[in-house]
Amino acid sequence: MPGHDVLVVGGSGVDTVVRVDSLPVPLADSVGVGPILEWPGHTGGNVALGLRTLGLDVKFLDFIGDDWTGEQVRDRLTEGGVDFETLISPSGTRRAVNLVDKTGRRMSFFDARDPEDLRMPREFYLPHLRRARHVHLSITNFARYLYDDIAELGVPVSTDLHDWDGLADYQKEFAFRSDLVFLSASGASARIASVMREILREGKAEAVIATAGAGGSYVMEREGSRTPRPIQATAPPGPVIDSNGAGDAYLCGFLYGRLDGRKLEECARLGALAGAYACTGEGSAAQIGLDDLLARKV
Repeated sequence: MPGHDVLVVGGSGVDTVVRVDSLPVPLADSVGVGPILEWPGHTGGNVALGLRTLGLDVKFLDFIGDDWTGEQVRDRLTEGGVDFETLISPSGTRRAVNLVDKTGRRMSFFDARDPEDLRMPREFYLPHLRRARHVHLSITNFARYLYDDIAELGVPVSTDLHDWDGLADYQKEFAFRSDLVFLSASGASARIASVMREILREGKAEAVIATAGAGGSYVMEREGSRTPRPIQATAPPGPVIDSNGAGDAYLCGFLYGRLDGRKLEECARLGALAGAYACTGEGSAAQIGLDDLLARKV
């Protein structure tokens, strides 16, 4: 039976995007804004769609609600060619509200509605795990319980810690049990280099990648210097409209390069290209295709 290039687990939902003049928003009883948009995706959905747009075979497993927002997610992923298999969550489909200013900068409010005791049945995910070249775990709580089976099967695994500050306990298992660790440099700010070093020291990661938006990104690997190596940002091919999903797009470009056997810096430059492209569209609509990704020299 053919295998999957990437198995994505967890992290689907619907983003409500509200455009504002500036961040932070003024304290007021009401503020007039432009049209409020809804984009099915969330981090897991964006990664699954982005990887599929790059031509990879993607399987996506998650809980969604038996609700209209769940149908939005299902329809968007089906339209994007993602093989999406679901279980019903008793708490409904995850939601987020993203405020986006005129420069494309955003502030996200997300709900952590999954019950603490929610678990994905082993018989549901294990057949797909056995067929995967690579696994990407979103930091939904139930996803952490797949690590033992992933380790036993020896499948490479990645995760995105988003704006982890290096201190919160919730993300530590994801940080220390993944082979590739992505995170935003904004969370740890000036401490980002020490956080990257800690992930390599305390965990099993082969490489840690910190994204910094227009400031580019930084990479650090187990076999090499403990000083983050900077990767220059790529100029977007058009006006910046929305930074929602840019980090997910970066991850997709990077993983494509990794699965294609490319060196770490080249993977990061592919990620930069994909992330910059994502900023030129509304929501998560601007996903780079393989021809465009490879057309520019990295």
